[in-house]
Amino acid sequence: MKVKKLMLGKGNSWATPYYIATGEQEGPHVMVVAGIHGNEIASIRAAEKLVKLLNQQKLQISQGKLIIVPIVNQVAYRKRIRGVPDLNRTFPRKKKQAASNPLSAAVFQLILKHTPEWYLDLHEANGLSQKDAKVLGQTLISDQGNPVVPAVRRTIKRMNHSIKSKDRHFNIRLHELPGSSRTAASRILGARAVTVETGWSLPKQVRIRYQLKIVQHLLREAGLTI
Repeated sequence: MKVKKLMLGKGNSWATPYYIATGEQEGPHVMVVAGIHGNEIASIRAAEKLVKLLNQQKLQISQGKLIIVPIVNQVAYRKRIRGVPDLNRTFPRKKKQAASNPLSAAVFQLILKHTPEWYLDLHEANGLSQKDAKVLGQTLISDQGNPVVPAVRRTIKRMNHSIKSKDRHFNIRLHELPGSSRTAASRILGARAVTVETGWSLPKQVRIRYQLKIVQHLLREAGLTI
């Protein structure tokens, strides 16, 4: 397995590194992004840890390709803010439509270049969905009718089985978010697209662990790992 480091938007103030891990055999492509919102730290740390595990050969990609962008919005991350404008409202909403921000345009060009069959967008949100159905903390989100839904339900079942406190259990949400990278990947590429949302009120190390475990479950679902 090879892991290569590259730079997205080299020379721009928003330039950010990304990584490609390639298995020895042909297979599906999976893309993982984090830090679209610069203050969602646990999701960023989980993506960075994923890269570290790959570099240390502690996580092996048996086939296919894994593309990881650990910190999409470097400018917002340096300020520890969500980002202005909200980058996750600037992605294309339909085919042949351009993104409305240079950074989201560059990210979407990267998506188009590698045409991932699976797209995982790591985020954090307020609240615990087990306590309040209106909040997004501790949820996995996909678009209605997306073919990833059965895999998401299996992943939630596995996660919840391992989490003792029911208040921390995950739930599924099914809705489109036009302008988001997840809905763009789903609508335009037909990708199995998932947004992961851990609850901000939980300890950071717990959130990082949940994020990383969910990604590992979904990588197995995609067939990249055993």
